[in-house]
Amino acid sequence: MDSLTQFVLGAAVSTVCLGKTIGLRKAALLGGLLGTVPDLDVFLPFDDPVDSFVYHRGWTHSIFVHALAAPLFGELLVRLVKGLKDHRWLTYLTVYLCFATHAIIDAMTVYGTRIFWPFYPDPVGAGSVFIIDPFYTLPLLAIVVWAFFKKDWSQRFGGWIRGVLTITTTYMVASLGIQSYVEHRAQQIFAKSGPVPDKIYAIAAPFNIALWKVIGLDKDRYQNLYFSLFDGAQSPEIYAHPRRPELVACLESSAAYQKLEWFSRGFNRAELLDGKVVMSDLRMGLTPGYAFRFAIGEQTDAGIVPMAPERDLSQRRVSDEDFQWLGERLMGRPAIRAAEVPDRHQQADKPVERAC
Repeated sequence: MDSLTQFVLGAAVSTVCLGKTIGLRKAALLGGLLGTVPDLDVFLPFDDPVDSFVYHRGWTHSIFVHALAAPLFGELLVRLVKGLKDHRWLTYLTVYLCFATHAIIDAMTVYGTRIFWPFYPDPVGAGSVFIIDPFYTLPLLAIVVWAFFKKDWSQRFGGWIRGVLTITTTYMVASLGIQSYVEHRAQQIFAKSGPVPDKIYAIAAPFNIALWKVIGLDKDRYQNLYFSLFDGAQSPEIYAHPRRPELVACLESSAAYQKLEWFSRGFNRAELLDGKVVMSDLRMGLTPGYAFRFAIGEQTDAGIVPMAPERDLSQRRVSDEDFQWLGERLMGRPAIRAAEVPDRHQQADKPVERAC
């Protein structure tokens, strides 16, 4: 999730564990800093934009690596922070919890994290919460701000911070149950309009867990369905778009294609834009302006051939019109997303004169 959320979660966890020992302010500050440590992998060098995309949230987010790192960071704190000398094991546990909770909430997002590396190398990403969710973050932020302004632990404060952690944790768990319900309802809605897609995946829409983007995936096309918990009896609009698998048929042996196919779990599409084959991860963003788009091939006289991967930023991710549409759909009111009727930006509908 976002850096603010990681900071306040780490601060809240550390305050519960160490607040009585070293004071609320110092415990919150240490925990907030520890809660951001796993994301330092952004400074690791990568060979190309695709590697930077698929290998972020890698081994630094593994709960097994955290178990090895916790005594190292913990011992450093024991030696540097007055008041922790006689609480070595509690300090180790606090460090581990600050690291591990970071990875766990990252695994709740669609981007996911390689939380079980190296024993299970694939990223785990539920997609049941958006990367920024104020309903989760704001209660944590409020209690952490209180901790910074309050010097000593009190029974009243302890009750409040334990309550906030219970509520926010329940929110995360509830999102998984809501996601399962939405996928079940989406399957029924797809069945009414035609064949049920091969794969169905519900992803929390921006900033809430009441509105969901559901992707119905087939080999040659994908469908977007936006479902609100406040929808009435009328079925929501379904938007269908081509995936253009023939564009990447010549690229399937390339490293860039294989990495993107693996990381996206097959939820991707291809386009031919200005002579380049652009591959998009369908899970993150809205059609056509997906957050992660990469040019991995180019059309030549000899056909489509691999190229050095480039990040494609040619499509605007959201428009002012989208914000209004999101608000309408969140409240359960019918609304057509103009950017998908039809997909006016899908230039890849043009035939490819020569593929491989």
